[in-house]
Amino acid sequence: MAFFEEFSRELIKGIGKENPTIRLVIGMCPPLAISTSVLNGIGMGLAVIFVLLGSNIIISLLRRYIPSKIRLPIFIGIISTFVTITDLCIEAYFPILHKSLGIFIPLIVVNCIILARAESFASKNPVVLSIADGIGMGIGFSLALILISAVRESLGQGTFAGYSILGEKFDPALVMVMAPGAFFVVGAIIAIFNYMEMKKRWKS
Repeated sequence: MAFFEEFSRELIKGIGKENPTIRLVIGMCPPLAISTSVLNGIGMGLAVIFVLLGSNIIISLLRRYIPSKIRLPIFIGIISTFVTITDLCIEAYFPILHKSLGIFIPLIVVNCIILARAESFASKNPVVLSIADGIGMGIGFSLALILISAVRESLGQGTFAGYSILGEKFDPALVMVMAPGAFFVVGAIIAIFNYMEMKKRWKS
């Protein structure tokens, strides 16, 4: 029972209180750069989940055998392997998505969310907990990315996942699909979540 509770805690933390995008504000390049459509958000989110899960498992399995002085190059090598697999699979099976995400798929290698989980968690914890951590952080990142993408796409194009939802008369705010719109939406969402958290603390 204690192990199940620990597993659940590690799984949930990345979705809620330690959400990498909304709470920790790390790995912000994809949320700012490719969040112009929900499909982009889903694709990038799934890619990050796969890389996080795979790298966490391998690093946790090898943690006792990795010399501490060269651990970061080894972590990056492991992460790069999973990123390469992801990049090639997306290019082969989803070429349109691959073209849309572009350079941001290879850049997953240097995403500080993944390297941070490898350094601070997977290298210090058993495999099962590392799996929970990878899935939880990946889902939290994906949900935040999809939320940002949904706001930007609906206000900037009047669509959701490519389907019109606001009608032909809707005048889209083009700034929402530009860089300033990304900063505005991310900042607004973080502010809302911070307000909700503060309100919850006041009540308690």
